[in-house]
Amino acid sequence: MEKPVIIFGAKGLGQVALDIFKSNDVVVYCLLDDDKSLHNTEIDDVIVMGSTDDESYIELIGPKAEVFVANDDNKFRKSLVEALLEGRKVMPVNAIHKNASIEPSAILGHGSLFASGVVIGTNAKIGSHNIINAGAIVDYNAELEEFVQVGAGAIIGSGVKVAEGAFIGSGAVIVSGVTIGKKAQIGIGSVVIANVPNGAKVFGNPAVEMK
Repeated sequence: MEKPVIIFGAKGLGQVALDIFKSNDVVVYCLLDDDKSLHNTEIDDVIVMGSTDDESYIELIGPKAEVFVANDDNKFRKSLVEALLEGRKVMPVNAIHKNASIEPSAILGHGSLFASGVVIGTNAKIGSHNIINAGAIVDYNAELEEFVQVGAGAIIGSGVKVAEGAFIGSGAVIVSGVTIGKKAQIGIGSVVIANVPNGAKVFGNPAVEMK
């Protein structure tokens, strides 16, 4: 990556993204965060310079800098992505840790985070703006749509399809061939052996819907 990166978000996920870019020797120009108490502070020698709507920094995005949106609130994350597309005609870059393993045949979108130890299998399809946390596995031919969050150590089996906005908890296992519906939520450590409807919340081994 030739241009430096501006990270939107200076808290938990922003710090993960900062570590990821540094692992690849990518220069992070600054962090932006709407929490004013963080402004003019440093995180690992990178300054939090202002808010995510600060035009003096946003105007750098595109010609002089790339951008990554580091916020795990999907609604807010989506609003920032839409603002960047509309105002700057820029799509956020991927943040891929140097210790992530991604097969050459995998298809990746834009603006996703792949933390340390992530494994993306053969012919997997990863849409844009997903968060895949440390040690998670997405097996061959699996497909994640957009704005999906996968917890640390989760295993998404071969041929699984995960719809937009779904949440897979840490340590969960989604067995091969299952479909996870839009905005569904899979509890921590759950084992999912059957399709999960849109918006459903499931938990347990085997996972059952929580009413």
